[in-house]
Amino acid sequence: MKPRLAYRVSRVILHLIGGLAVCALIFPWAGAGLRARVTARWSRDLLGICGVQLDQAEGSAALAHAMIVSNHVSWLDIFVINALYPCRFVAKSEIRAWPVLGWLVDKAGTVFIARGNRRELRNIFKGMVQALQAGERVAFFPEGTTALQGQVLPFHANLFEAAVDAGVAVQPYALRYVDGAGAFHPNVEYVGERTFVQSMMTVLGGGPIKARLTCLAPIAAANAHRRDVAKAAHDAIAAALT
Repeated sequence: MKPRLAYRVSRVILHLIGGLAVCALIFPWAGAGLRARVTARWSRDLLGICGVQLDQAEGSAALAHAMIVSNHVSWLDIFVINALYPCRFVAKSEIRAWPVLGWLVDKAGTVFIARGNRRELRNIFKGMVQALQAGERVAFFPEGTTALQGQVLPFHANLFEAAVDAGVAVQPYALRYVDGAGAFHPNVEYVGERTFVQSMMTVLGGGPIKARLTCLAPIAAANAHRRDVAKAAHDAIAAALT
């Protein structure tokens, strides 16, 4: 292992240990505001260790209370969004299996969905509606999997129903990772047979990455059809990435 990569790996390990301590000692007694601030700070520090610089592109103001949807590129996505606008995430159950990071994401309040489990999906849907009605910011990746940069896969519309039932807006986020020349950065790709560990080592061993997040105009969901809201969010993100 090259010295630079070894140094970054050691820093990530130490940062993860710190995260484990925070989850064990602080989160059980912390209120929502403190948890959000700690999550944002921890996420920013992790991205810094990974060589990822945050860049908030011009766009609409981020809503404090909304359903957030974003295109899905990398395992970095959750931490980029949480570093800027901490959310209650709903994510696929495979993320829970990430070494250490999966446990930390779980303790940060992420709800995991198992593929094909309709009963579990109904319970999660009810929880999303309650969280949205309580004023929380809830986020998920409606593509259901990662895609190559610049591509936006079809959106699954089911979970958009939670925003319809709760009567809250859906705010799309467009997320891209670029290099110094502004081109899509190849090191963040997390598709095909590439494992989480392989992807992390590629990110840690590569050059600087700029994560550019654009908050797009909110979409009214009250009294709308979930498929119409999903299509409007998909088209808005796709247009922002062109």
